[in-house]
Amino acid sequence: MNYTEFIQSVAAKPLAAPAQAEPITRATLVTLAERITGGQARDLATQLPEELRSCVDKPDEHPEPFGLTEFLERVQNRAAVGRQEATDGARAVLDTLREKISAKEYGDVVDQLPQEFWQLTGPSVNRFETRRVGT
Repeated sequence: MNYTEFIQSVAAKPLAAPAQAEPITRATLVTLAERITGGQARDLATQLPEELRSCVDKPDEHPEPFGLTEFLERVQNRAAVGRQEATDGARAVLDTLREKISAKEYGDVVDQLPQEFWQLTGPSVNRFETRRVGT
């Protein structure tokens, strides 16, 4: 996947503001990196276009413990957009990640987020286990 393709995918999502796709993408990725472990951020970086890898560069191994409200506030401030644009844009970026990176990697990222983030991501497929008949 290349950078232009990634940004165009974000811009093409419903409710996403095409003119804000690049700043929203960068703001969302930086904020996401703060919320996940350093190892997971490095794993995610390997699947991103080179131009976006620095957004998830994280020297600290520990995730910052903040919720969805603060996540969206950080995206809003970084991208210099309104609250609704930050919410819609972050959802568009996460939907693009779901489409463009491996299912395992996306699941690993989402699994590090609290359940309240499912409003943006939906539940991770890793959280569901097949139920055996009779159990």
